[in-house]
Amino acid sequence: MNNQTRYAIPTIILHWLVALLIVTAFILGSIMTDMRISPTKLQYYSYHKWLGVTVLGLVALRLISRLLTQAPAYPAHMSALQKKVANGTHVFLYVLMFAVPLSGYVYTCAAGYPVVYLGLIELPSIIAPAPELKHTLKEIHELLSNLMLVTVLLHIAAAVKHQVIDKDGLMRRMMPGKSNP
Repeated sequence: MNNQTRYAIPTIILHWLVALLIVTAFILGSIMTDMRISPTKLQYYSYHKWLGVTVLGLVALRLISRLLTQAPAYPAHMSALQKKVANGTHVFLYVLMFAVPLSGYVYTCAAGYPVVYLGLIELPSIIAPAPELKHTLKEIHELLSNLMLVTVLLHIAAAVKHQVIDKDGLMRRMMPGKSNP
């Protein structure tokens, strides 16, 4: 039986850091796509790409951390179906945390633009420029981003439900700070 009440500290740190970066990338992506072409818009695209590359790296670390440490047990009152839905949602979030930045990277390469991480390191193009695929790849990136938004909102709603309605302390498992009894 798992008596652990919280996730491991590295997992908690990576959870909140990745969450912050994803929200920032989503907001920046929403702002930049509606802007007229300008140096500011181009800089925002660079920032957006940097965030995506950073998220991809941190999610890889997060997945390793998560695989190496045991998750705390769910509250006893949760049904088997609720646990399956929670686990499925977490798996889907991991898939999206890889798929969204990768789809943006492929789209950028197909559009013929380089990804120069932090303005210093040019990442290799994983496909040759393919203007005929650019629109489709952009649509895929946007669709995956919107799926992530909806899934994150459902994840947040479930956490709030556990905090406000169930009052079962489930959120404490992923909260920074001292462990609560």
